[in-house]
Amino acid sequence: MPATKTRETVSFTVKGQVVIPRRIRKEFEIENGTRAIVQTTAEGILLKPITGAAVKRARGILKSKPGGKPFRQWWADYKKEEKSLEERKYGRLRPR
Repeated sequence: MPATKTRETVSFTVKGQVVIPRRIRKEFEIENGTRAIVQTTAEGILLKPITGAAVKRARGILKSKPGGKPFRQWWADYKKEEKSLEERKYGRLRPR
């Protein structure tokens, strides 16, 4: 998306909340409940909304390789391996 040419001023509430102007919400398809990534940069605070359009762009990133396990199976195996490593690591530290 092109950068907005006009600057707008917003205010923060006591809780740190800010209202994003309607024009910008429409431009970035931000609706009630839309989540965002908050990141600090050299220029200030960057908000990246996670919208349907962003999700569509990310589709296929986690596709498995030909002949590979489906992502769910890979993730389950990964979690089992992590748990096993953790149990081995902390199992040695337990008094018997």
